[in-house]
Amino acid sequence: MDPQSLRWQSKLVLLIVVPAVAASVIFEADAWAGLAPLVAAWTLGLSAALGVLAWVARAGTPAAAATGALLNASLMFATSDLPYRPWETALAPVLIFLILTSLATRSGCTRKQRLGTAEERHGRNASQVAANLGLAALVSTPAMHIWLADAFPIRYSTRLPFFTTALAALAEAAADTVSSELGQVLGGRPWMLTTLRRVEPGTDGAISLAGTAAGVLTAGIVAGIGTVAIHGGAAMLWVSWGAGVFGLFFDSLLGATLERWGWLNNDGVNFLSTASAAAFALATMTAAPIPGVG
Repeated sequence: MDPQSLRWQSKLVLLIVVPAVAASVIFEADAWAGLAPLVAAWTLGLSAALGVLAWVARAGTPAAAATGALLNASLMFATSDLPYRPWETALAPVLIFLILTSLATRSGCTRKQRLGTAEERHGRNASQVAANLGLAALVSTPAMHIWLADAFPIRYSTRLPFFTTALAALAEAAADTVSSELGQVLGGRPWMLTTLRRVEPGTDGAISLAGTAAGVLTAGIVAGIGTVAIHGGAAMLWVSWGAGVFGLFFDSLLGATLERWGWLNNDGVNFLSTASAAAFALATMTAAPIPGVG
């Protein structure tokens, strides 16, 4: 199937993510402006600066940079508290996410160009950013917190435990990108997850030992930085890390099946994979509530 015929999935991801997150950012900015104006100013200012930096560094198109800034603002608002310290918010894991994925994407460019898997020179587009970071931002919105609190028996006094689901999604997105990018450079000929047969680097659903190890380590780094930043405790680390690794393998499974069959495009796979990580974290906390998460 022609990949262009599945572009509607990328547009759908944008439609699901951007309006809901934008509404949440407007609501949160207004609320913080009345309570503590500096929180709103710092969050919006730092998010805008991050978007400009990504655009200048050619990590993404202008639309992608704006989308990333919006998603980062939503995540920062979700983890802001008084006394306010910007580095003790979701800004920390988002920054390490950007650093690790950018370094991995830029590694081995010559080999990736030879394989035909190198990223476009203008960087990621808006739908790719939404597919990777959108789910984390969505589950961090106040409306989603209210729904989660009503729908699942996770009884905590703050909304931070629900950031575990967002952190799991961030960990998975980072792990997937790093494992894919470094696996093509360091992993040699990978195996297809469903058949364990050797395939060419860059094949959808293919895994390698080096790429998988890099992905697992990356998930741990993002989960660890996020946990430390918002004082989440050891349980938040283990739940989000484990969920991120689960999502990493789920991503490969989707790539080896639905993407190869022409039913999903890459944005659809990435969005569903981050959703699977968030769902795994939520299921873990629901089945065995862990006081240390929040």
